[in-house]
Amino acid sequence: MTSASAALPQPGRTRAFLRLVMIEHSVFALPFAYIASLTAMYDWDKNIHWGRLLLVTVCMVGLRTFAMAVNRIIDREIDARNPRTAQRELVTGAMSVRHAWTGALIAVVVFLGSAALLNPLCLALAPVAVIPMVVYPYGKRFTNFPQAILGLAQAMGPIGGWLAISGEWSWTAVVLGLAVGIWIGGFDLIYACQDVETDRKIGVMSVPARFGIPAAIWGSRVCHTITTALFVWYAVLTDAGAFFWLGLLIVAGAFVYEHSIVRPHDLSRLNRAFFSVNGFIGIALFVCALLDLLVRGLTV
Repeated sequence: MTSASAALPQPGRTRAFLRLVMIEHSVFALPFAYIASLTAMYDWDKNIHWGRLLLVTVCMVGLRTFAMAVNRIIDREIDARNPRTAQRELVTGAMSVRHAWTGALIAVVVFLGSAALLNPLCLALAPVAVIPMVVYPYGKRFTNFPQAILGLAQAMGPIGGWLAISGEWSWTAVVLGLAVGIWIGGFDLIYACQDVETDRKIGVMSVPARFGIPAAIWGSRVCHTITTALFVWYAVLTDAGAFFWLGLLIVAGAFVYEHSIVRPHDLSRLNRAFFSVNGFIGIALFVCALLDLLVRGLTV
């Protein structure tokens, strides 16, 4: 009876794993993969291919789940020494390292399998997308700029979304990927500011820890200015219409708001900037991009 019970799925472990990988944070990257995929569909035959869009979703969630699980596994000792992260599942024992690795391996197999179902180029490049996901957690051990590695990892989403539909390399998708990567790297600069004292104490490397919070905040502002410029470039390359340009105005306004509530000597609203504003940016631009493509002739 005991062995039979042990073989059954463990709901508590599943919930702990989903908390571990913060599955809800897929909202940051998924909208931009959808923008790239839908734009590629518009260029291809102006029809939404729901099966391919589903596979893109599975790929994105699978790769992100793998990346987050590996990040938590590699960083568990650092997390244990940081009061902010000391309650994470691998630190408290709510999730074992073995089960975390099991979840990570399942996620990467799902990612590779979905890529294989899309087209040969996606399958061939899928392992390349995995590399920065594994390197990033180690970045804080050997460089003051781990956000650059994070940005590279996040840039894969829009590029992969375009490749999933077209099966061909696209520099237009690279522009969108760079915009997303620099955007996420920029707001991670802000997020890292809350751990400055702990990072310096335990030897974790980052821009705020090395150069100070003001430098990190200004670096984030520069990143988001570049992001806005890249979004504009993408709009020009894709002959975007009024709705997309409206979305860019909304994004620019959100960036201004984000940087008005986070200041070098006032991080009290950091979580609002990180979670609420950046989640809003992805969803808002996706909605505007979708409306723009529908108005221009994309068929559901």
